[in-house]
Amino acid sequence: MNPTFVSVLRVMDVAKNKSQDTLVYRLSSILIKLNHGEKLDPQGLADEYGVNLRTIQRDLNERFAYLPLQRKGKTYFLDPIYLGKLTIKDIERFASLAGVKGLFPSLSSDFLAELFDARMQSAITVKGHHYEDLSGKERQFAELEEAIVQRRHISFDYKKAEERKHYSDISPLRLINNKGIWYLAAMHDGKLKTFSFSRISIIQKQASHFEPIKDIDALLSKEEGVWISQDAQEVVLNISPEVAGYFKRRKLIANQVIEKELETGGLIISTRVGHVNQVLSIVKYWIPYIRIISPDGLQEKVNQSLRAYLEK
Repeated sequence: MNPTFVSVLRVMDVAKNKSQDTLVYRLSSILIKLNHGEKLDPQGLADEYGVNLRTIQRDLNERFAYLPLQRKGKTYFLDPIYLGKLTIKDIERFASLAGVKGLFPSLSSDFLAELFDARMQSAITVKGHHYEDLSGKERQFAELEEAIVQRRHISFDYKKAEERKHYSDISPLRLINNKGIWYLAAMHDGKLKTFSFSRISIIQKQASHFEPIKDIDALLSKEEGVWISQDAQEVVLNISPEVAGYFKRRKLIANQVIEKELETGGLIISTRVGHVNQVLSIVKYWIPYIRIISPDGLQEKVNQSLRAYLEK
């Protein structure tokens, strides 16, 4: 029997044995069909998996929006250039990420697209973020997903620098991927906090549940970075003409808003941040082409750090 076919059957059986993973099973199965060059009819898929047509259309048009799918009439198929290039691990991972994106809107479609390109286009070198390797931590990731969906309090150990701290009565709200790194957004002691997923260990679900907070859910969906805070402050920046084009082309600062285009070609940009460090690193990166207008004293803080650096 063909080894590839045997591997496919193994993946299908594993997925079937996990009743809670019906979404991932369906997406994996569809990806396998696409990888084999099949032309898929949405209604036929709906009948095969026992779901309605709208669900399949969402799979193809939203969850797999990052795939190079082509359409002819009612059928969908993979761009022939990519046929047969997905490995079994790729299929499992893409399906899982597509499913996670459905649960957590903060998972960027750009992340999925770049990941797909990096894995599929063997003739092209993709230079971008180095994505965090979560090998060996899949179970912990799944535990957090489950706790979020069930709205269960959790406890865990968290390593920060050389210290390890134990947290309990954590309300896990969202798993967020930012520039290839995974974070957990959660409520603790009445405050919204973010934790680096790779530093979390010994996760335990508690018996108690928590209620969703509408304002917090809206904030998490809107926030573009990981410095998340309920008490965000506004920072206003002056961007020099020499680099204004970069800031106009795409948002280089989370929550960036272009307030005014100056006659000189420069820009006045505002942003709302959970912590000033979110902006300071960007300002230092673009020295001398960016200055902080407000809040008062923040630009002087940058100047002091530069003087201290030069004195060394």
